[in-house]
Amino acid sequence: MARPRTFDEDRVLEQAMRAFWLHGYEGTSTRDLCEATGLDRSSVYNAFTSKHELFRRALIRYTETMTAAQAAILEDGDRPAVERIRALFAKIIEDEFTFRGDAPSIGCLGVNTTVEFGGRDPEIARLLDHDAARRLESLRAAVEEGRRDGDVRSSRDAASLARYLNAVTAGIRVAAQGGADRATLESIAATALDALTAS
Repeated sequence: MARPRTFDEDRVLEQAMRAFWLHGYEGTSTRDLCEATGLDRSSVYNAFTSKHELFRRALIRYTETMTAAQAAILEDGDRPAVERIRALFAKIIEDEFTFRGDAPSIGCLGVNTTVEFGGRDPEIARLLDHDAARRLESLRAAVEEGRRDGDVRSSRDAASLARYLNAVTAGIRVAAQGGADRATLESIAATALDALTAS
């Protein structure tokens, strides 16, 4: 009879997620995961079967949390659509400084994973594609609403603008990892908003 688990799985996933976020998949050793979670090696593998499975579940946790936060901003009916997009950029920039301290940002686990894996892992690629589709849909809906309001004046179609805004958010995160300061990131966001609203 299997012994019941004596740890909080949500807490372990959170700690593992932060380790992978900071070091990447390849850069995170089993020892790192044990230190981050407070579990010994056998407990980690008994609970999650492999480093890859633990990473997969940590990535799901990350994408679900971050995408839900983005959707909450973009679906806020109390603000005009363009102001929601502006608020999203502001949150992304603020998040980049949350864990920074005196060091460069740790960026976005989703972006970091895309760069690290480069599509070589089909299972991880499917997770990232599913997450991107959800984020693009919420951006597209906000752009379409902004166009109806008369605030989005770009001649580009809403799906193209959603892909552009998604690329800008990834660019902001990569720039932050490279050490860009707040003023630089805010300038990138402002330029993207200008591209939406300029006639």
